[in-house]
Amino acid sequence: MAHAPREPGIEPMAEAGSSKKLSLDALWRARTSKFADFAGYEMPIQFEGLIAEHLWTREHAGLFDVSHMGPCFFALPNGHGLEGDAAHKKVASLIERLVPADIQGLKPGQVRYTMLLNADGGILDDLMIARPAEAAAAGDLYIVVNAGCKIEDWKLIEAATKGEANLVRADDRCLLALQGPAASKAAATVIAPELSDMIFMSVRRVETERFGRLTITRSGYTGEDGYEVLVRAEHAKDLAEALLAHPEVKPIGLGARDSLRLEAGLCLYGHDLDPTTSPIEADLAWTIQKRRREAADFPGAKRILREYELGAARKRVGIRPNDRAPAREGVEIMKDGKKIGMVTSGGFSPILNGPISMGYVEAAHAEPGHVVDLMVRGTPRSATIVPLPFVPHRYVRKK
Repeated sequence: MAHAPREPGIEPMAEAGSSKKLSLDALWRARTSKFADFAGYEMPIQFEGLIAEHLWTREHAGLFDVSHMGPCFFALPNGHGLEGDAAHKKVASLIERLVPADIQGLKPGQVRYTMLLNADGGILDDLMIARPAEAAAAGDLYIVVNAGCKIEDWKLIEAATKGEANLVRADDRCLLALQGPAASKAAATVIAPELSDMIFMSVRRVETERFGRLTITRSGYTGEDGYEVLVRAEHAKDLAEALLAHPEVKPIGLGARDSLRLEAGLCLYGHDLDPTTSPIEADLAWTIQKRRREAADFPGAKRILREYELGAARKRVGIRPNDRAPAREGVEIMKDGKKIGMVTSGGFSPILNGPISMGYVEAAHAEPGHVVDLMVRGTPRSATIVPLPFVPHRYVRKK
Protein backbone atom coordinates (compact mmCIF):
# COMPACT_ATOMS: atom_id res chain seq x y z
CA MET A 1 0.00 0.00 0.00
CA ALA A 2 1.47 3.35 -1.00
CA HIS A 3 1.77 6.08 1.60
CA ALA A 4 -0.58 9.06 1.31
CA PRO A 5 1.17 12.40 0.75
CA ARG A 6 2.79 13.50 3.97
CA GLU A 7 1.13 16.30 5.92
CA PRO A 8 3.19 18.70 8.04
CA GLY A 9 4.20 16.93 11.23
CA ILE A 10 2.84 13.55 10.13
CA GLU A 11 5.69 11.06 10.07
CA PRO A 12 4.95 7.66 8.51
CA MET A 13 6.20 5.12 11.03
CA ALA A 14 5.31 1.71 9.58
CA GLU A 15 6.25 -0.18 6.47
CA ALA A 16 3.55 -0.50 3.81
CA GLY A 17 1.24 -3.39 4.57
CA SER A 18 2.34 -3.78 8.19
CA SER A 19 0.01 -1.26 9.81
CA LYS A 20 -3.15 -1.99 11.79
CA LYS A 21 -6.60 -0.71 10.98
CA LEU A 22 -8.64 1.31 13.44
CA SER A 23 -11.85 -0.28 14.67
CA LEU A 24 -13.73 2.50 12.89
CA ASP A 25 -11.73 2.13 9.67
CA ALA A 26 -14.81 1.51 7.50
CA LEU A 27 -16.59 4.54 8.95
CA TRP A 28 -13.70 6.83 8.04
CA ARG A 29 -13.05 5.26 4.61
CA ALA A 30 -16.64 6.00 3.68
CA ARG A 31 -15.75 9.67 4.19
CA THR A 32 -12.18 9.94 2.87
CA SER A 33 -9.51 8.07 0.93
CA LYS A 34 -6.63 10.05 2.43
CA PHE A 35 -4.92 7.73 4.89
CA ALA A 36 -1.31 7.32 6.01
CA ASP A 37 0.61 4.96 8.26
CA PHE A 38 1.28 6.57 11.64
CA ALA A 39 2.66 4.77 14.70
CA GLY A 40 1.72 1.45 13.15
CA TYR A 41 -1.88 2.37 12.31
CA GLU A 42 -3.66 3.42 9.14
CA MET A 43 -4.94 6.85 10.11
CA PRO A 44 -7.26 9.26 8.26
CA ILE A 45 -5.17 12.33 7.47
CA GLN A 46 -7.86 14.66 6.20
CA PHE A 47 -11.50 14.75 5.13
CA GLU A 48 -12.40 18.18 3.67
CA GLY A 49 -8.84 19.54 3.80
CA LEU A 50 -6.45 20.50 6.55
CA ILE A 51 -7.25 24.22 6.73
CA ALA A 52 -11.02 23.72 6.55
CA GLU A 53 -10.90 21.08 9.29
CA HIS A 54 -8.57 23.17 11.43
CA LEU A 55 -10.88 26.21 11.25
CA TRP A 56 -14.00 24.11 11.86
CA THR A 57 -12.47 22.76 15.08
CA ARG A 58 -11.55 26.26 16.27
CA GLU A 59 -15.08 27.53 15.50
CA HIS A 60 -17.32 24.50 16.16
CA ALA A 61 -16.31 20.93 17.15
CA GLY A 62 -14.18 18.28 15.50
CA LEU A 63 -14.23 14.53 16.12
CA PHE A 64 -10.83 12.81 16.01
CA ASP A 65 -10.20 9.08 16.17
CA VAL A 66 -7.14 8.68 18.40
CA SER A 67 -7.56 4.97 19.05
CA HIS A 68 -3.93 4.41 18.12
CA MET A 69 -2.97 5.87 21.52
CA GLY A 70 -2.22 3.72 24.56
CA PRO A 71 -5.02 3.84 27.14
CA CYS A 72 -4.64 1.47 30.08
CA PHE A 73 -5.66 0.94 33.69
CA PHE A 74 -3.15 0.55 36.51
CA ALA A 75 -4.40 -0.94 39.77
CA LEU A 76 -3.38 -2.88 42.86
CA PRO A 77 -3.90 -6.63 42.64
CA ASN A 78 -7.00 -8.23 44.12
CA GLY A 79 -6.79 -8.79 47.84
CA HIS A 80 -4.55 -5.81 48.53
CA GLY A 81 -6.64 -4.90 51.57
CA LEU A 82 -6.49 -1.12 51.10
CA GLU A 83 -9.34 1.29 50.59
CA GLY A 84 -9.91 4.90 49.56
CA ASP A 85 -6.96 7.28 49.86
CA ALA A 86 -4.68 4.53 51.19
CA ALA A 87 -5.25 2.45 48.06
CA HIS A 88 -4.72 5.47 45.84
CA LYS A 89 -1.49 6.52 47.56
CA LYS A 90 -0.10 3.00 47.25
CA VAL A 91 -0.80 2.63 43.51
CA ALA A 92 0.29 6.23 42.89
CA SER A 93 3.58 5.67 44.71
CA LEU A 94 4.34 2.84 42.30
CA ILE A 95 3.90 4.94 39.16
CA GLU A 96 5.84 7.78 40.80
CA ARG A 97 8.96 5.63 40.47
CA LEU A 98 8.93 6.65 36.80
CA VAL A 99 7.36 10.13 36.63
CA PRO A 100 8.08 13.49 38.35
CA ALA A 101 4.45 14.57 38.93
CA ASP A 102 2.68 14.34 42.28
CA ILE A 103 0.33 11.45 41.48
CA GLN A 104 -0.32 10.70 45.15
CA GLY A 105 -1.74 14.21 45.41
CA LEU A 106 -4.35 13.67 42.70
CA LYS A 107 -7.85 14.34 43.96
CA PRO A 108 -10.68 12.00 42.94
CA GLY A 109 -11.71 12.99 39.42
CA GLN A 110 -8.44 14.81 38.61
CA VAL A 111 -6.03 14.33 35.67
CA ARG A 112 -2.35 15.28 35.45
CA TYR A 113 0.03 15.59 32.50
CA THR A 114 3.48 14.16 33.18
CA MET A 115 6.43 12.33 31.63
CA LEU A 116 8.20 9.00 31.88
CA LEU A 117 11.87 9.75 32.58
CA ASN A 118 15.14 7.92 32.12
CA ALA A 119 17.98 7.90 34.65
CA ASP A 120 19.50 11.01 33.04
CA GLY A 121 16.27 13.02 33.30
CA GLY A 122 15.46 12.64 29.60
CA ILE A 123 11.86 12.19 28.50
CA LEU A 124 10.89 8.69 27.36
CA ASP A 125 7.28 9.69 26.72
CA ASP A 126 4.65 12.17 27.86
CA LEU A 127 1.34 10.91 29.19
CA MET A 128 -1.87 11.61 31.09
CA ILE A 129 -2.60 10.00 34.46
CA ALA A 130 -6.10 10.25 35.93
CA ARG A 131 -7.71 9.22 39.21
CA PRO A 132 -11.34 8.34 38.46
CA ALA A 133 -13.54 9.35 41.39
CA GLU A 134 -15.67 6.26 40.91
CA ALA A 135 -12.61 4.07 41.59
CA ALA A 136 -11.72 5.66 44.92
CA ALA A 137 -12.06 2.41 46.86
CA ALA A 138 -9.95 0.35 44.44
CA GLY A 139 -7.39 3.10 43.92
CA ASP A 140 -6.90 2.43 40.21
CA LEU A 141 -5.45 4.93 37.75
CA TYR A 142 -6.41 5.57 34.13
CA ILE A 143 -3.33 6.25 32.00
CA VAL A 144 -2.95 7.26 28.35
CA VAL A 145 0.48 7.02 26.72
CA ASN A 146 1.56 7.85 23.18
CA ALA A 147 0.94 5.50 20.28
CA GLY A 148 4.50 5.04 19.07
CA CYS A 149 5.84 4.32 22.57
CA LYS A 150 3.03 2.36 24.17
CA ILE A 151 4.53 -1.14 24.08
CA GLU A 152 7.84 0.10 25.51
CA ASP A 153 6.02 2.26 28.07
CA TRP A 154 3.93 -0.63 29.33
CA LYS A 155 6.97 -2.88 29.59
CA LEU A 156 8.78 -0.17 31.54
CA ILE A 157 5.88 0.31 33.96
CA GLU A 158 5.50 -3.42 34.54
CA ALA A 159 9.24 -3.89 35.09
CA ALA A 160 9.44 -0.97 37.53
CA THR A 161 6.49 -2.16 39.61
CA LYS A 162 7.52 -5.83 39.69
CA GLY A 163 4.06 -7.35 40.03
CA GLU A 164 3.01 -4.96 42.81
CA ALA A 165 0.23 -3.69 40.53
CA ASN A 166 -1.59 -4.85 37.42
CA LEU A 167 -1.49 -2.99 34.12
CA VAL A 168 -4.49 -3.74 31.91
CA ARG A 169 -4.27 -2.58 28.29
CA ALA A 170 -7.34 -0.85 26.89
CA ASP A 171 -6.13 -0.19 23.34
CA ASP A 172 -8.66 -2.73 22.08
CA ARG A 173 -11.24 -0.01 22.78
CA CYS A 174 -11.77 3.20 20.82
CA LEU A 175 -10.57 6.60 21.98
CA LEU A 176 -12.45 9.50 20.43
CA ALA A 177 -11.49 13.15 20.93
CA LEU A 178 -14.23 15.76 20.61
CA GLN A 179 -12.61 19.19 20.45
CA GLY A 180 -13.77 22.77 19.96
CA PRO A 181 -16.01 25.44 21.49
CA ALA A 182 -19.17 23.44 20.68
CA ALA A 183 -17.77 20.20 22.17
CA SER A 184 -19.54 20.66 25.50
CA LYS A 185 -22.92 21.20 23.89
CA ALA A 186 -22.51 18.20 21.60
CA ALA A 187 -21.26 15.90 24.38
CA ALA A 188 -24.04 16.92 26.74
CA THR A 189 -26.66 16.37 24.04
CA VAL A 190 -25.39 13.04 22.71
CA ILE A 191 -23.77 11.36 25.74
CA ALA A 192 -24.91 12.82 29.07
CA PRO A 193 -25.94 16.29 30.30
CA GLU A 194 -23.58 16.11 33.31
CA LEU A 195 -20.53 16.29 31.02
CA SER A 196 -21.03 20.05 30.75
CA ASP A 197 -20.28 20.26 34.50
CA MET A 198 -16.78 18.83 34.10
CA ILE A 199 -13.75 21.14 34.10
CA PHE A 200 -10.43 20.93 32.28
CA MET A 201 -8.23 18.00 33.35
CA SER A 202 -10.99 16.11 35.11
CA VAL A 203 -12.16 12.52 34.59
CA ARG A 204 -15.52 10.83 34.93
CA ARG A 205 -16.91 7.36 34.31
CA VAL A 206 -20.38 7.43 32.81
CA GLU A 207 -22.81 4.53 32.46
CA THR A 208 -25.02 4.98 29.39
CA GLU A 209 -27.75 2.74 28.09
CA ARG A 210 -26.82 3.30 24.46
CA PHE A 211 -22.99 3.43 24.51
CA GLY A 212 -22.14 1.33 27.54
CA ARG A 213 -19.63 2.40 30.15
CA LEU A 214 -17.43 5.33 29.12
CA THR A 215 -14.28 6.78 30.67
CA ILE A 216 -14.20 10.47 29.81
CA THR A 217 -11.61 13.17 30.45
CA ARG A 218 -12.18 16.85 29.74
CA SER A 219 -8.91 17.27 27.93
CA GLY A 220 -7.37 17.12 24.48
CA TYR A 221 -4.41 18.27 22.42
CA THR A 222 -5.75 21.16 20.37
CA GLY A 223 -5.81 24.04 22.87
CA GLU A 224 -9.60 24.00 22.68
CA ASP A 225 -12.18 22.84 25.17
CA GLY A 226 -13.11 19.23 24.63
CA TYR A 227 -13.26 15.63 25.76
CA GLU A 228 -11.49 12.33 25.17
CA VAL A 229 -13.90 9.40 25.38
CA LEU A 230 -12.82 5.79 25.86
CA VAL A 231 -15.56 3.49 24.55
CA ARG A 232 -15.71 -0.26 23.99
CA ALA A 233 -15.27 -1.21 20.34
CA GLU A 234 -18.77 -2.67 20.00
CA HIS A 235 -20.32 0.71 20.88
CA ALA A 236 -17.81 2.95 19.09
CA LYS A 237 -19.53 3.17 15.71
CA ASP A 238 -22.85 4.10 17.30
CA LEU A 239 -21.18 6.78 19.44
CA ALA A 240 -19.17 8.24 16.56
CA GLU A 241 -22.19 8.38 14.26
CA ALA A 242 -24.34 9.97 16.96
CA LEU A 243 -21.72 12.68 17.55
CA LEU A 244 -21.27 13.27 13.81
CA ALA A 245 -25.03 13.69 13.46
CA HIS A 246 -24.81 16.76 15.67
CA PRO A 247 -24.80 19.85 13.40
CA GLU A 248 -21.72 21.32 15.08
CA VAL A 249 -19.54 18.21 14.70
CA LYS A 250 -17.44 17.07 11.73
CA PRO A 251 -14.74 14.38 11.37
CA ILE A 252 -11.20 15.74 11.53
CA GLY A 253 -8.00 14.05 10.39
CA LEU A 254 -4.54 13.68 11.85
CA GLY A 255 -3.20 16.56 9.74
CA ALA A 256 -5.39 19.18 11.43
CA ARG A 257 -4.73 17.61 14.83
CA ASP A 258 -1.05 18.37 14.30
CA SER A 259 -1.58 21.97 13.14
CA LEU A 260 -3.97 22.59 16.05
CA ARG A 261 -1.51 21.29 18.64
CA LEU A 262 1.29 23.35 17.09
CA GLU A 263 -0.76 26.56 17.31
CA ALA A 264 -1.46 25.62 20.93
CA GLY A 265 2.29 25.29 21.59
CA LEU A 266 1.96 21.64 22.66
CA CYS A 267 4.78 19.13 22.29
CA LEU A 268 4.77 16.13 19.95
CA TYR A 269 6.78 13.24 21.32
CA GLY A 270 9.62 12.16 19.05
CA HIS A 271 9.86 15.69 17.68
CA ASP A 272 9.76 18.28 20.49
CA LEU A 273 10.48 15.72 23.24
CA ASP A 274 12.97 12.86 23.26
CA PRO A 275 15.21 10.87 25.65
CA THR A 276 17.92 13.57 25.64
CA THR A 277 15.56 16.42 26.54
CA SER A 278 14.65 17.28 30.13
CA PRO A 279 11.32 18.73 31.31
CA ILE A 280 13.11 21.99 32.17
CA GLU A 281 14.55 22.36 28.67
CA ALA A 282 11.08 21.62 27.28
CA ASP A 283 9.58 24.44 29.40
CA LEU A 284 7.57 21.89 31.37
CA ALA A 285 8.86 22.70 34.87
CA TRP A 286 5.25 23.37 35.92
CA THR A 287 4.53 19.64 35.67
CA ILE A 288 6.80 18.88 38.67
CA GLN A 289 4.90 19.73 41.84
CA LYS A 290 6.55 20.94 45.05
CA ARG A 291 6.32 17.64 46.93
CA ARG A 292 8.25 15.80 44.23
CA ARG A 293 10.87 18.54 43.94
CA GLU A 294 11.46 18.42 47.68
CA ALA A 295 11.62 14.62 47.76
CA ALA A 296 13.93 14.49 44.68
CA ASP A 297 12.93 10.85 44.29
CA PHE A 298 12.21 10.61 40.57
CA PRO A 299 14.53 9.45 37.75
CA GLY A 300 17.06 12.09 36.71
CA ALA A 301 16.22 14.29 39.70
CA LYS A 302 19.80 15.54 40.10
CA ARG A 303 19.96 17.00 36.59
CA ILE A 304 16.37 18.21 36.53
CA LEU A 305 16.52 20.00 39.89
CA ARG A 306 19.85 21.59 38.98
CA GLU A 307 18.29 22.96 35.81
CA TYR A 308 15.20 23.99 37.77
CA GLU A 309 17.33 26.11 40.11
CA LEU A 310 19.99 27.39 37.72
CA GLY A 311 18.23 27.22 34.36
CA ALA A 312 18.86 24.87 31.45
CA ALA A 313 21.44 25.58 28.75
CA ARG A 314 18.69 25.55 26.12
CA LYS A 315 14.95 26.12 26.06
CA ARG A 316 11.95 25.30 23.90
CA VAL A 317 10.56 28.47 22.29
CA GLY A 318 8.01 29.68 19.80
CA ILE A 319 9.30 31.08 16.51
CA ARG A 320 7.54 33.32 13.99
CA PRO A 321 9.30 33.55 10.61
CA ASN A 322 9.30 37.13 9.38
CA ASP A 323 8.32 36.08 5.86
CA ARG A 324 6.07 33.40 4.38
CA ALA A 325 8.65 30.59 4.19
CA PRO A 326 7.81 27.77 6.64
CA ALA A 327 10.61 26.33 8.77
CA ARG A 328 10.01 22.67 9.52
CA GLU A 329 11.69 20.12 11.74
CA GLY A 330 15.46 19.98 11.30
CA VAL A 331 15.96 23.59 10.19
CA GLU A 332 18.97 25.13 11.95
CA ILE A 333 18.48 28.28 14.02
CA MET A 334 21.35 30.76 13.64
CA LYS A 335 22.53 33.98 15.28
CA ASP A 336 25.35 36.04 13.80
CA GLY A 337 26.40 33.08 11.69
CA LYS A 338 26.52 30.66 14.64
CA LYS A 339 24.13 27.75 15.15
CA ILE A 340 22.19 28.27 18.38
CA GLY A 341 19.44 25.69 18.00
CA MET A 342 17.13 23.58 15.88
CA VAL A 343 13.50 23.63 14.81
CA THR A 344 11.58 20.60 16.11
CA SER A 345 8.05 21.34 14.79
CA GLY A 346 6.90 23.71 12.09
CA GLY A 347 4.05 24.38 9.73
CA PHE A 348 1.36 26.83 8.67
CA SER A 349 -1.03 28.46 11.13
CA PRO A 350 -4.50 28.92 9.62
CA ILE A 351 -5.49 31.24 12.48
CA LEU A 352 -2.42 33.49 12.16
CA ASN A 353 -2.30 33.04 8.36
CA GLY A 354 1.42 32.45 8.39
CA PRO A 355 4.18 30.00 9.27
CA ILE A 356 4.98 29.07 12.87
CA SER A 357 7.62 26.85 14.44
CA MET A 358 8.82 25.52 17.76
CA GLY A 359 12.36 24.58 18.57
CA TYR A 360 15.22 24.71 21.05
CA VAL A 361 17.68 27.60 21.32
CA GLU A 362 20.50 28.49 23.67
CA ALA A 363 19.04 30.09 26.80
CA ALA A 364 20.71 33.45 26.06
CA HIS A 365 18.53 33.79 22.96
CA ALA A 366 15.27 32.38 24.35
CA GLU A 367 13.56 35.59 25.45
CA PRO A 368 10.66 36.76 23.27
CA GLY A 369 11.68 39.49 20.87
CA HIS A 370 15.08 38.03 19.97
CA VAL A 371 15.64 38.00 16.20
CA VAL A 372 17.30 34.91 14.71
CA ASP A 373 17.91 33.38 11.29
CA LEU A 374 16.35 30.14 10.08
CA MET A 375 18.40 28.23 7.52
CA VAL A 376 15.61 27.26 5.10
CA ARG A 377 17.04 25.31 2.15
CA GLY A 378 20.44 26.85 2.81
CA THR A 379 19.17 30.43 2.90
CA PRO A 380 19.05 32.43 6.15
CA ARG A 381 15.57 33.85 6.76
CA SER A 382 14.73 36.25 9.57
CA ALA A 383 12.48 35.09 12.41
CA THR A 384 11.49 36.29 15.88
CA ILE A 385 11.31 34.36 19.15
CA VAL A 386 7.75 34.68 20.50
CA PRO A 387 5.81 33.47 23.57
CA LEU A 388 3.90 30.20 23.53
CA PRO A 389 1.16 29.34 22.81
CA PHE A 390 0.76 30.98 19.40
CA VAL A 391 -3.04 30.87 19.82
CA PRO A 392 -4.54 31.23 23.33
CA HIS A 393 -5.90 28.10 25.01
CA ARG A 394 -9.62 28.02 25.68
CA TYR A 395 -9.92 25.38 28.36
CA VAL A 396 -12.82 25.42 30.84
CA ARG A 397 -11.05 25.68 34.20
CA LYS A 398 -13.96 26.78 36.41
CA LYS A 399 -17.73 26.47 36.27
